[in-house]
Parts: sequence; C-alpha cells; structure tokens
Amino acid sequence: MTVTQNLARVRADIDDACLSAGRDPGEVRLLPVSKYHDAAAIREAHAAGYVLFGENKVQELVAKADELGPEGIGFAVIGHVQTNKARDVARVATEVQSLDSLRLAEALQRRLEAADRRLPVLVQVNTSGESAKSGIRPDEAVEVARALSSFDRLDARGLMTMAVNSPDEGEVAACFRLLVDAQARIRDAVGGGWDELSMGMSGDFRVAIREGSTCVRIGTAIFGPRPAA
Repeated sequence: MTVTQNLARVRADIDDACLSAGRDPGEVRLLPVSKYHDAAAIREAHAAGYVLFGENKVQELVAKADELGPEGIGFAVIGHVQTNKARDVARVATEVQSLDSLRLAEALQRRLEAADRRLPVLVQVNTSGESAKSGIRPDEAVEVARALSSFDRLDARGLMTMAVNSPDEGEVAACFRLLVDAQARIRDAVGGGWDELSMGMSGDFRVAIREGSTCVRIGTAIFGPRPAA
C-alpha cells in the first residue's frame, strides 16, 4: 500500500477508536512519525494533507526541515534533546513534544530569544517508571508547569508520555491515567490550559484514545518498516 493509503487507513482506525470511546474524532490529531524515512515519503503524506511530522533525532530533523521547510512542512521533536542541540531545535523545529527538564527549557529559551521565535512544547512525563525512558516524574508535573510560566518563548500546551510496553492493557492504561491526573493537577494549580495529551502509538493508541489522548504518534503503519541501512 502507498503512504496515502496507509494514512487513510490509520486515520479511519483512529476515528473508529474515538467513536467507540464516545469521543469526537476531531479531538484527536494524528502525528505521522517520519523518522528514518526519506523526503519523498514525507512529501506524499504532505500531499495527503499532513503538515507536521515527528522526528526522534535532532540531526535528522534539522536536515529534513532545511530541505522541506520551504515547502510548508514542519517537524515535531519527539525524542530526547540534549541541551547542546537546543540551538538547532530553536532554529527549525515546529514543536517539541519531549521537553523533559527545566535545564532544557532554559537552553531553549536562550536560543529562541536569539532567534526571535516562540515554540510550542509538551512536557514529557515518565509514567512507566522505566529508567530507559526520558521525562519528569508525575509528582513533579505541577512544579515544572509553574516554573515554565516564566519562559516566555515556550508555549507550554500539554503533556506527552510513552506507556509501558506490556501485553497487559491495564498496565498500559494506568500509564495514560497518570498523565491525565498530572494534567488535572496542573490545571488546578495554574488555572487551566495544558489541553494537549500526546499519548498512544501503533500498539496502544486505542487505549490512549479511550483514556483521553489528543494526539497519537504513528510511524511504521504509515511509512512502513525502517529502511535497511
């Protein structure tokens, strides 16, 4: 199947999951994850109506943004960002979904000031407790949200997480519920906002949508397996 056909199928699956959960499909956006895939595949997805794509590695994102940005294509960072990459992110990223520390926020703030830009960000929360995953602890969410209010170049729009990789749907759902709880506590503390919940990938997006996701991140089902090196 083509990228265009895959996008239509994935979007239909998302819409079905929304309806099954009693939600409006318009509440959930699809972020196609284009990591490892070439410009031609991204251009095909763009022609199908998608303008924002997820990338894990800053170096790859920068290369693609420099090539495709003039065509109206943007990129969201969904992987860990080292502070020494903040200048590149501040220059070309359209969104950051993986803000995982105030140290990174400070670095981005400085670079965004220099570039005279603002950047939408989601705070990554480690809801699984796995050391291999980045993100703040759920109990740090309110403190971090309050601190981010002083960074005028960062537009904090919500939270992101990756659930535990488990066949137990209950364990997966528990991770997503921790993110929803963190969102509620932040809203109580700062007076609203923080509407975005980026949670759910190919294997667990139905559970994520049932628990309240507003953005699902899907790659292989759209672009196919990672190209051979």
